Amino acid sequence: MKLWVVFCLAVLWVELQNGACQQVKRRKDVGENRIRPGGKRGKIRNPKIKDVGGKGQSLLTHVLDKGRFVRLGQTSTLTPGKDIELRCKGNSIGWSYPTYLDTFNDSRLSIKHSDKYSQLILTSPSAADTGSYSCWVIVCDGTECEMDHERIYASYIYFTDRDNLFVPSAIHFEIVYLRPDKPAVVPCRVTDPQAKVSLHREVPPEEIMSNKTLMTYDPTKGFILQNPTSDLQGVFYCKAVTKGTPQISTKYQLLYVEVPSGPPFVSLEASQESARGGDNVNFTCTVLGEPEVDVSFTWSYPGQGRRPVHIHASWRLVMRGMGHITRVTQSVMTVEDMETIDFGNYICKAKNPRGETIVSTNLISK
Repeated sequence: MKLWVVFCLAVLWVELQNGACQQVKRRKDVGENRIRPGGKRGKIRNPKIKDVGGKGQSLLTHVLDKGRFVRLGQTSTLTPGKDIELRCKGNSIGWSYPTYLDTFNDSRLSIKHSDKYSQLILTSPSAADTGSYSCWVIVCDGTECEMDHERIYASYIYFTDRDNLFVPSAIHFEIVYLRPDKPAVVPCRVTDPQAKVSLHREVPPEEIMSNKTLMTYDPTKGFILQNPTSDLQGVFYCKAVTKGTPQISTKYQLLYVEVPSGPPFVSLEASQESARGGDNVNFTCTVLGEPEVDVSFTWSYPGQGRRPVHIHASWRLVMRGMGHITRVTQSVMTVEDMETIDFGNYICKAKNPRGETIVSTNLISK
C-alpha cells in the first residue's frame, strides 16, 4: 500500500513539471509574437536598424585589416599615404566624398557594391583628401529610388600631414564675398584638428582677433564671419601652428557685396525711343546682382520668328562707393534695318537661382 502511494505521488510530480515547462514555452512564444506583429516585414526591421545605427553609432566602418574593423565617429584622423577602405552595410548604398576627388576624375578612388555591404577604396590618400565621407541607404519603390534621410552616416576624416597643415587648394588666390545678410566663410581648413589657427590681414599687417559672437573657427570649414562688414575688405591669410614652424595658407581677397540676395534687379533701355524704317536699334537689358550668381536672359519682341536679331551677353565686376562690389550683367539685342513689323513692345526676362524679373519698353515709329 505504501509503495502504491509513493508511486502515485511520483507520477503527479512529473505531470506538474511537464505542465510548468509547457507554460514557460507558451509564454516565450507569446513574447516572440509581440516582436513580429502581423508579419509585416517593414516593422520587423526598424528595431534592428535602430540598434545598429542609432544615435551615437554608425554603419560606416574603416577596415584595418582582414577581420578587424573600427566604427567611425563624427571625426577621424588617419595617416596619409596608407590606402583606406571604408564599408557601409546594406545592399543598396550611396556615397559622398570631397568634391576634389570628382573634379579631377581621380583614379585613386573606387566604389564597389556587394549583397551585404558597399566599399569605398582610396589609394595613397594625401592631405588634399581631407574632408567629409558619408554613406546612406537607398530605398526604392518600384523604379523610383531615393536617399533614406534617417540612415545617413558621415565622418569628417583628417589626413594629418606635418608638411601641409592646411588642406591644399588648386586655387592660390581665392575670392570671398561678404554680404550683410548672411555669414561668410574664409575656407582655410586644416589637416590637424589640434592646430591653432589665426586670421591675418596683409595690409596693414594685423591679426584679426576671433570671438564667439562675430568670428569663430571651425577646422572643417574655416573662419566663419557671422555679420561681415565692409571693414573686413582686403587681402587676408591664415596661419596655423602645432609643434613645428608656423605655416601660411592660400591668400583670400575679401570683397563686400552691395546687392543683397534675391531676384534680379533689372532695367531695360532702347538706344532710341522712336525710330524710322531702316534704322538700327539696340535694346540693353541690365542686371545688378551678386558677384558669383549667374543670370540668364529671355527676349520677346514684335518680329519674333520672322525677323533676324543679334543678341550678345556679357558681365563684369564693378566697384561702387565705399569699395562695394557688384556684378553687372547685360544682354544686348540689336534689330537692324527696322521694318513696320519691328515696332511695338520689347520684353526682357532675367532669371537667377532666386527668382526672375520681367521688364519691357515700347518702340514707336517716328
